[in-house]
Amino acid sequence: MIQGLDFSFFSWDIVSNFILKGLAFSVQLTLIAMVGGIAIGTLLALMRLSGRPWLVGPAAFYVNTLRSIPLVMVILWFFLLIPLLIGRSMGAELSAIVTFTIFEAAYYSEIMRAGIQSVPRGQLHAAYAVGMTYRQCMQLVVLPQALRNMLPVLLTQTIILFQDTSLVYAIGAYDLLKGFEVAGKNYNRPVETYLAAAVVYFVICFSLSMLVRRLQRKIAIIR
Repeated sequence: MIQGLDFSFFSWDIVSNFILKGLAFSVQLTLIAMVGGIAIGTLLALMRLSGRPWLVGPAAFYVNTLRSIPLVMVILWFFLLIPLLIGRSMGAELSAIVTFTIFEAAYYSEIMRAGIQSVPRGQLHAAYAVGMTYRQCMQLVVLPQALRNMLPVLLTQTIILFQDTSLVYAIGAYDLLKGFEVAGKNYNRPVETYLAAAVVYFVICFSLSMLVRRLQRKIAIIR
């Protein structure tokens, strides 16, 4: 008991029945949004660097628009408006996955664009000199180096993405925070469960940040 707080009710049953289920979806959402966001973001970055107005314009509009709107608004809009357009509900979990993927693509796009621009232009010219096409230059020369250069930043953005998964509470998806919330309501200990949730988020994100920092040092040594 700490100033009226009682954490003694926490048990493995609470963790297994409430917390792990929410953690599983938060991790799933993070991984899917990361992979999809990097894939779409790389395509958007290549479009913006192509120099062709009919590619640069739509990609810039996509990135700048989504980066100017709060994520929770995008989540709500997609969850509420898409069913009206397609005539059926997608469900909170699927809506969250699609929304996070298309939203995070805008942020990953800027990271990938910076990574591509960090590769010396001389390497691109050398690739052209030996007969490579633009696609081969990007696939075999530029993108591998860009990914290595931007890997720490990409992982840092993924940590932020994991933190942002808590926003799916707005549409009722069962994530890690929702698991703590349900446990708190069932045991009438909302304050304790929210504090515990904060500790869990901090431990996970801080641990991942330390791993990213170690990776960044290793990449710096390789360079």
